[in-house]
Order: sequence, then structure tokens, then C-alpha cells
Amino acid sequence: MSATLTRDDLLRAYRTMRTIREFEERLHVEFATGEIPGFVHLYAGEEASATGVCLHLRPDDRIASTHRGHGHCIAKGMEVAPMMAEIYGKKTGICGGKGGSMHVADLDVGMMGANGIVGGGGPLICGAALAAKMKGTDGVGVCFFGDGASNQGMILEAMNLATVWRLPALFVAENNGYAEATSSKYSVACDNIADRAGGFGMPGVIVDGHDFFAVHEAAGEAIARARAGGGPTLLEVKLNRYYGHFEGDQQTYRATDEVKRIRETRDCLMLFTRRVSSAGLLDLAELEAIDRDVAAQIDAAVVAAKAAPKPTAADLLTDVYVEYA
Repeated sequence: MSATLTRDDLLRAYRTMRTIREFEERLHVEFATGEIPGFVHLYAGEEASATGVCLHLRPDDRIASTHRGHGHCIAKGMEVAPMMAEIYGKKTGICGGKGGSMHVADLDVGMMGANGIVGGGGPLICGAALAAKMKGTDGVGVCFFGDGASNQGMILEAMNLATVWRLPALFVAENNGYAEATSSKYSVACDNIADRAGGFGMPGVIVDGHDFFAVHEAAGEAIARARAGGGPTLLEVKLNRYYGHFEGDQQTYRATDEVKRIRETRDCLMLFTRRVSSAGLLDLAELEAIDRDVAAQIDAAVVAAKAAPKPTAADLLTDVYVEYA
């Protein structure tokens, strides 16, 4: 267990993972009512990745996400109430109801946005990392992407550029085994996405994405290296998503009971709880209190989102162009 983790860090990590899980599980239920517009891609099962990485980040550090971005948003510090309102397409949403699930963002906390373009976060993070380097802030940029995006040219170009310019960047490949419905065993030529790091002259590291502590330790080393001027790292996090590629996906491409088996034996929240409680670091009662508090917070966010007004016709042409004072 990482020696750098304090008791407060452990409580924060658990609260973040539980908030992501509760947020996503509730969206799974609410989406079925037909009240949420557009597409929704859930992050449940992958909580240890976003949390393990983002626990090392400051508000001025930047991350870029994927279409499966809610977990990254929460881990980077976004509030769940305006996030929920955004997903419901309401005016009180963090983006005024105009972004929805796939384009939710909050630059105030360094979240550059979920992204409907597969692999679209790579160039954004190169820009953010270059800005930090030029300003001398020792800030970092983190690009989350999936196994499908690992084959996209812009991700490969971004990794090459990050090494050429020695940018303070971290590329996190969240390999959940499926690019939509296509197994990564079929679509990715090498055994591990991290093996590609050598072609770009950067370290490549593989971790078990069900283990928060493994992710936290590996991410910490990579981020510290980036802050110190050592350049980028490719971190492959092997994990699983519990729901389909999108809400409504029946997952017929997965083996019978595959998800059930993973939930029962490799769930990141279960493993975290077992480890900290057996080591006497946190009491189960403390974690159960967090569970109740988070559940109430999500309930309130859903109620507020449903009651909030929708954008009006007058809002249609706002937020289109940058306005300078």
C-alpha cells in the first residue's frame, strides 16, 4: 500500500469511487425512463482508474476525457448536481444543458471535457501540457482514452509529439476489453497497449485497474516524473465496464455471466474496502456512512435536475463565440 496515502486520502478515494458508482448506477435506472436525452455511456466498474490518477492532480492540472467521461469528471472535482442537470439537458447544467453526457466539461477544475471524438483528447492534452511547460507551472496534462482509441492516428501523433517536445503529460489507456462490441484481442495488434510506448520513446506501464492502490502508485510515479521535466508516460489500466458500450447495448458479445463474475470477484470498491478494513486503516462504519451520504447526494441531484428548467430559444445562440470584455 502506498506510503504516501494518509487516512484522509483513503477516505477521499473511497468517497470518489462510491460517488462515481452511485452516479452511474442511478443514471442506468433513470435513463430507462426516457427522460434523459441523447446517448449515455457509463463508467461503472472503472472507478479505480480515474480516482487513482486524479488523486495526484491539482485544480490547475488538465485532463481530457472520452465519451465515457462521468467518472473522470467526478474524480477531477466536478460537482454532481450540475453534472446531473447537464445530462438531463437542463439550463442549470454545468454547460447550460448544451453539452449533455458526451460533452460535459468544467474548465474551472481542469476538466477539458468528455469527447464524442474517439481519441480526441490527445491533441488537447498536448496543448495543455505545452502551456504548462511554457509557463513554468509544473502542471501536467492527462489524456484518458480507451482501447479503441489506441488505434486512432491522433492518439499516436499526440504521444509522438509529447515525447519530441518532452511534455509533462500522462496518457492513460483504459483497456476495458471492448471497443464498442469489438474485443481488443481482435482489434489491437500487440498484446498490451503499453507495449507501444517504446515506439515513442516513453515508459510504458501496465496496472490492474481493479486495484486502486496499483493505479495510484503507478500514476504517482508518472505524474511526478512529468512535473520534474522527465516527459510523458503511457499507463495502461486493464479493467472492466459493467454496462454496455452505451445504455441500451445488450452486451451479447460478452460471455454468459462475465460481468456477474467480475462484480463478485474483482470489483474495485469491494477490493478497496477489504484491504483498508483488514489492515485496520478505516472502519466499515465510516465507509457505510459515506455510502449513505453519497446516496442522499445523488438523490438530491436527480430531484433538482428533473425540476430544473430547460434552455429556452433565447439560449440557442449563446456560447457560440468567445466574448471579450
